[in-house]
Amino acid sequence: MYTDLIVRHGNKADLPALEWGGEYTHFRRMFSDVYQQVEQDRAILWIAELPKIGLIGQLFVSLNSFRHDMADGVTRAYLFGFRVRPDFRNLGIGTCMMHVAEVDLVDRGFRQLTLNVGRENAAARSFYERLGYHVIGPDPGKWSYVNDLGERVIVHEPAWRMLKDLHRD
Repeated sequence: MYTDLIVRHGNKADLPALEWGGEYTHFRRMFSDVYQQVEQDRAILWIAELPKIGLIGQLFVSLNSFRHDMADGVTRAYLFGFRVRPDFRNLGIGTCMMHVAEVDLVDRGFRQLTLNVGRENAAARSFYERLGYHVIGPDPGKWSYVNDLGERVIVHEPAWRMLKDLHRD
């Protein structure tokens, strides 16, 4: 684990770095939309960074969604857009980010955190299970976003819905 790792709330100046040097440019509008939700206290953006290296991880939490089974604005939040740069995986960074986000949610009064994990992503599912999440059912994994060219992109990624009951450690 890096002793100089910083996990902090993201800000507007972080948005370009979320594109990871062009790999996620197609999500530019989605990142902007999430940040608007942050400004409305409907979402949280977490950043993991290392001095001299920069952003190495990101995690979004929706506090209030039109889908109340995911985030109801009171007791249940929804985690999404969680990634750690490949060169920094399996070093405890993701675990640290999840812990920081979960403690913050408990402090805000939330009691549950939900997320979707791709059915084909056994490593991610195992990671979440190690952190205390359990599968509560399937999710069709159908969603869409508007890419950086203004085109609507339809995504179909069948997933497992996972849930963790949060509590103060």
